[in-house]
Amino acid sequence: MNPINRREALKTTLIGSAASLIALTKSDAAFQPTPPEIEGPFYPVAQQKDKDFDLTLIDGHQEKAKGKVIHISGKVIDTTGQPIEDAMVELWQANAAGRYAHPRDTSTSPLDPNFQGWSIVPSGKEGEFTFKTIKPGAYKVANDWTRPPHLHFKVTKPGYQPLTTQMYFPEDTELLSTDGLFQRKPPEQQKLMVSKSDKAGLYRYQIILAKIDEGQSPQHE
Repeated sequence: MNPINRREALKTTLIGSAASLIALTKSDAAFQPTPPEIEGPFYPVAQQKDKDFDLTLIDGHQEKAKGKVIHISGKVIDTTGQPIEDAMVELWQANAAGRYAHPRDTSTSPLDPNFQGWSIVPSGKEGEFTFKTIKPGAYKVANDWTRPPHLHFKVTKPGYQPLTTQMYFPEDTELLSTDGLFQRKPPEQQKLMVSKSDKAGLYRYQIILAKIDEGQSPQHE
């Protein structure tokens, strides 16, 4: 997909998701909910058998995915800081070359037949989840806009507002400073979308869900 086509695909999704991207208002909660972000044009549409936590190796394949292996250690909590058990945590991303295994992504960057690209896991008793994956590559949306490496998350749990968001990497400050999606968020929301790195290859990310108030309908991303 050339930069112009990527820009048009992203624009279409932006328009369709504008209503869900109203800035979050402050509350008395101890933790602010993780900011929502657009689902993007490359949400997985093809079914696959292997959707486990290890995206670097597809069941039945001998070769592993290309790229830098990273580990995501995360936790799902509510706005009071309590862990949320059995939340469904869905992750999808581009491969190391910055390409999605999706029919709408016709980029000339190579596909990786050994990269899983999509995973769904439940959070544990303490709200924790882990993923083993590769760091996604950056890719151009337009000639003057390169998307920084990012992971897409969709998190759902009955009784909580469903959340679709994107996680970024702390070392990619230059690309983050010019990213159209990231920069439209206020600084306090940007901080909630950037993971923390304890050491090379290990990233920590906290996802905060808001409860659905009695009589309130869920917001769909």
